[in-house]
Amino acid sequence: MENWIIRRIKKEDNQAVAQLIRSVFDEMEIPKVGTAYADPYLDLMFEEYNKPNSVYFVVESDSRVLGSAGIAPLENGDPAICELQKMYFLPETRGLGIGTEMMEKCLNEARDFGFKKCYIETMPFMHAAQKLYVKSGFEYLDAPMGGTGHDSCPVWMLKDL
Repeated sequence: MENWIIRRIKKEDNQAVAQLIRSVFDEMEIPKVGTAYADPYLDLMFEEYNKPNSVYFVVESDSRVLGSAGIAPLENGDPAICELQKMYFLPETRGLGIGTEMMEKCLNEARDFGFKKCYIETMPFMHAAQKLYVKSGFEYLDAPMGGTGHDSCPVWMLKDL
């Protein structure tokens, strides 16, 4: 895949991002209850991340959204901790280093916002994602943090920024 860019989400990306996330959930058979799939703002990602200390990025190639990820304060958590949220990529983008670049972009924004740590929740069978998180400096936790409402995500990780 050539000519891809990572950029901030625009309002007109809302439908494509929601469709992308739902398609990855279907592809990987991720539970739809107690995960990001059930978040009430999934169809309004631009609006949800157009808030203080929040940002959401998309990967675009040939005017098509192929991946996305964002940073926001950890819900019901320590204000010094952010959460890496909704990082999903279509199959054709995986294994090309795009996830690594997206991760760096998100973590740099988190540092710029003044966060001290970054939290993430994921699924146990998402091995490639966990490999990226560990490579980026995330460490496994024994219990969840904050109150994200994602009680179907049993893998929790944290990184010092």
